[in-house]
Amino acid sequence: MARIFITGANGMLGRSLVRVLEEDNQLLPTDLPGTDVTEIDSLISQVSDFGPEMVIHLASMTDVDRCEEDPESAFRINSLGTRNVALACAENDAVMVYISTGSIYNGKKETPYTEYDNPDPVNAYGRSKYFGEVYMRDILNRFYIFYTCWLFGGAGEDKKFIPKILELASNRDVLDVVDDKYGSPTYTNDLAREISGVIRTGYYGRYHCANSGFVNRYEEAVEILKIAGITGCSINPVSSDRFNLPAPRPRSEALANYNLSLMGRKPMRSWREALSEYIVTELA
Repeated sequence: MARIFITGANGMLGRSLVRVLEEDNQLLPTDLPGTDVTEIDSLISQVSDFGPEMVIHLASMTDVDRCEEDPESAFRINSLGTRNVALACAENDAVMVYISTGSIYNGKKETPYTEYDNPDPVNAYGRSKYFGEVYMRDILNRFYIFYTCWLFGGAGEDKKFIPKILELASNRDVLDVVDDKYGSPTYTNDLAREISGVIRTGYYGRYHCANSGFVNRYEEAVEILKIAGITGCSINPVSSDRFNLPAPRPRSEALANYNLSLMGRKPMRSWREALSEYIVTELA
């Protein structure tokens, strides 16, 4: 049994991880307002009082457009906040687990990214997450970094793409969805189970961790309506140029779990299979 301190535990992935880890570990799940990763002295004090063997750092500013409009907050939370967590780990000789994103890549690659492709983020969110990683690697020598993409899960807590498509499709005859942005949709329950398995190994390092395969948003929306049995709404593929968003998005955030495969771990199931389970069991 390990003592594990978790930041951002009330988020989509946090709730899944707590469920997976709580049976075999002693957890201290934390989140705002009680734990603010930008308040370094308070954070170090809280971590030290608990005395963890591991800290899982999930707290993050994830709204891509808000990060672009307020980069100062993005770097304070995602970069310096991660540095603060790393310093708390150093103070307590704790292993750190950091959750990062496929947005650290520029999106120009035609095939899914591996851990051996060069980071080159195109927006403030991606840059702030990447420099959080740089801080952590400068401070610690025992850590896991998990890069993931297009998360879904948590039903009521999920405010992202899938519930939005379902809501809009129930009220409209036609939806315009972009067909030029690609990613690897990933179920938080699957991600939590894979993270739990890897952090037991002691094999520190950088790991892409996403459900298998990749898809564009239009194709994903078509699959969502198919699984949900919604036939009264059609999906119209459009260019992302139709939407004037504050933050540029990489063309592709698709990830291949290359290091996990090199280690001989069983591939994570396909995004379609995971999506079907999520919609049928949690959103239906």
